Amino acid sequence: MSDARLDAPIRIRAETSIADPDTCKFIVDRVVHPGGPFSFDRGATTDSSPLIARLFTFGDITHVVVAGSAVSVTKMPSASWENLRRPIGAEIRSQLQTGRPAIVEPPRTGRNDAQIRAAIERLLEREVNPSIAAHGGRITVVDLSDGVLSIAMGGGCQGCASSAATLRDGFEMMARRVAPELDRIVDTTNHAAGPAPFYPNQSTTRSIASPLKQTPDGEAPDGQRNDTNPQRRNLV
Repeated sequence: MSDARLDAPIRIRAETSIADPDTCKFIVDRVVHPGGPFSFDRGATTDSSPLIARLFTFGDITHVVVAGSAVSVTKMPSASWENLRRPIGAEIRSQLQTGRPAIVEPPRTGRNDAQIRAAIERLLEREVNPSIAAHGGRITVVDLSDGVLSIAMGGGCQGCASSAATLRDGFEMMARRVAPELDRIVDTTNHAAGPAPFYPNQSTTRSIASPLKQTPDGEAPDGQRNDTNPQRRNLV
């Protein structure tokens, strides 16, 4: 069965976050490397992690995070995803086709909770909150202990129908980039107390998309796919 799995076509789609347009998540239809997230900066030793070595052959790539079936890649602001998406997808696909481990798990950085919290608060101040301020929102750190980050969402994000997707598709990916030590991110916000009419009935929550998440190129809305149109198939 493993041989058949290796021979099966590998499907990859790319999603670029509006909150961080220099980061693109490549989501694969199988596990790239179990566990994670595992974070790599350009200049780190990658001799024993072949996928990371492959991706850093692109001079415009500055950071890579691997977690389960997802590979998040950060580029230089001057580079274009139009020129990078397909070559990056090809390198991920080629590595998986070898059947060898994509990475060797890096050691923990050894930072304490105060240092990790400071890194996350810098991220919020410089990147995240300025981005969601256009929607009247704000995210703050409530607590950080033993790898569990507790946050609160205020302003337009409290009670907003897309708050869960904003956290999952925007902030979480960015937080794990600066703090790979995180095990879990918990939203402590009382969304039921948010201003009406933003807070939805529970039955409608699943159908609402995040304002921070961009529909991937070639992907139909709401996950629908038109197989008669070849442009709606594999992205990269």
